[in-house]
Amino acid sequence: MNPIFAFLLAIFALVIAWVILNRVFPRQAAKTGIGLERWRSCLDSKIATIPGATMPYLEGGCGEPLVLIHGFGGDKDNFTRIARFLSPHYRLIIPDLPGFGDASRDPDASYQVTDQAKSLCEFLNVLGLKRIHLGGNSMGGFIACQFAAEQPERVASLWLLDAAGTQPAFESDILKRYIATGELPMLLRSASDFDRLLQVTTRHPPYLPYSLKYMLARRSAADFALHSEIMRQFIASPMLETQFKKIDTPALIVWGDEDQVLHPAGAAALQSLLPNSEIQMMPDIGHLPMLEAPRRTARDYIRYRDGVSAKNNK
Repeated sequence: MNPIFAFLLAIFALVIAWVILNRVFPRQAAKTGIGLERWRSCLDSKIATIPGATMPYLEGGCGEPLVLIHGFGGDKDNFTRIARFLSPHYRLIIPDLPGFGDASRDPDASYQVTDQAKSLCEFLNVLGLKRIHLGGNSMGGFIACQFAAEQPERVASLWLLDAAGTQPAFESDILKRYIATGELPMLLRSASDFDRLLQVTTRHPPYLPYSLKYMLARRSAADFALHSEIMRQFIASPMLETQFKKIDTPALIVWGDEDQVLHPAGAAALQSLLPNSEIQMMPDIGHLPMLEAPRRTARDYIRYRDGVSAKNNK
């Protein structure tokens, strides 16, 4: 047999096998796909135990520690794709927050932002991390700011990706509708709602195989009651501007200008609280820059960090 033909035939067979696995055994296919993405980004899966909860996390890379916090309804793998571009520069630590991903779930626990910031503190203590660079998306950005304001000596810089925490950010049509009706695209009642979620959270939805969407959607639907309560507590959390006059931590504020979940006016509101900050608006990007444009988002962050280091070394 012609070697080239044999090679093409083998590739074709692998593609067919993947398509069948993806549809017939979606859970196994999803786990395989996630494992490959983590391997590609040089991330290992680990578990930390804090008082009252377990927090699985991903770790990899080398350099100063950069801890990344996912948003509401997300998990640690929200940062897996962008980690490929960050791990050569930083030691990445990416946990699942209590109530999300593979972390423990306690329906009687408090999940307000101040409580999640305490969980983050316990997590860092368990890992022996005294001073970090801290990033977060959406709710994760709110938690990151809360932690930095409460323990400024532990946070060298902030990376805020479409971060919640200010009233102007909450003036989006989606959150106004949620407050009025209780309906929210991030609260999935069934697996069929997942594509609608992607349309709302991204301007150009990234490719996700059927198996991964199947797994994430089923998990989110199973968490509907718990996540409804967590969202209620999250919305009731005191806004940053009602708690702090200013937060001195250096920060890069990133916002997709097509964000439907949190209003882009939140960027300026955050900057008014963070006098030592820069704003990076991302044209034609939605609520999840690290998923929608991982290479560009990572490049902008690396450039920011390099600039901060250069200033500090003068």
